[in-house]
Amino acid sequence: MSVPAVEFAHVSKAFSGRVVLQDVDLRIPAGRTTVIIGPSGAGKSVFLKLLVGLLQPDEGRILVEGEDLTRLDEEGLYRLRRRIGMLFQDGALFDSMTVGENVAFPLRRHTRMREPEIDAAVASVLASVGLPGTQERMPSELSGGMRKRVGLARAIVLDPDIVLFDEPSSGLDPVTSDAIDQLIVEMRERLGKTFIVISHDIVGTFRIADHIAMLHGGRIVARGTPEEIRHSPDPVVRAFLRRNIPLPPLPGEREESP
Repeated sequence: MSVPAVEFAHVSKAFSGRVVLQDVDLRIPAGRTTVIIGPSGAGKSVFLKLLVGLLQPDEGRILVEGEDLTRLDEEGLYRLRRRIGMLFQDGALFDSMTVGENVAFPLRRHTRMREPEIDAAVASVLASVGLPGTQERMPSELSGGMRKRVGLARAIVLDPDIVLFDEPSSGLDPVTSDAIDQLIVEMRERLGKTFIVISHDIVGTFRIADHIAMLHGGRIVARGTPEEIRHSPDPVVRAFLRRNIPLPPLPGEREESP
């Protein structure tokens, strides 16, 4: 069996006694797109922070390409994070920098590339996300969809093994969301990297996912291919897919009074 790109092995995390993730056990295959779905408060953001080492689990292990990040020192975490690119919800661009400077930022910070090499890399990656010739534009001049594309260019410019997407269609209109979904599919096929997407967009999830896992109440309540998730008999999954929020309680939970 091949080594998964990421493995959460019985991971739990709590804050001030409030359990956010509980015994999460999940293997994410390499070279595919895995989408983590779930309602707000399900633990998706904490999952991401654990994955990049910004938080440490209270219990369990987190392995990235076989390396246990819970055992890494600061130098080891820095080295691991270089293998992970991330597209934030709003693109997280530096408003005082041009598009080209934003995309070049990781190259200038983490490599010894010369400026002509950096310029060539920036031009190439911007073209790959459909934004050729935009290096001199400012973020304030860009639409929401264009900012996401620039954010993706910056996330992949260091050629990471794993790319994380935090709600990539958040704040976008349906047409632009469709375009971003298509870009994710095309880029994953072109790059052959592992894509991990955090999303609550059901339509988009089924467009881009090779595998889906659902978080609810801090637990993985379902995992499988899009077809398996679509036909899941689990009432929690079915309710979420129908956007019937609040979700029915998990076994052992009390249903709160309205």
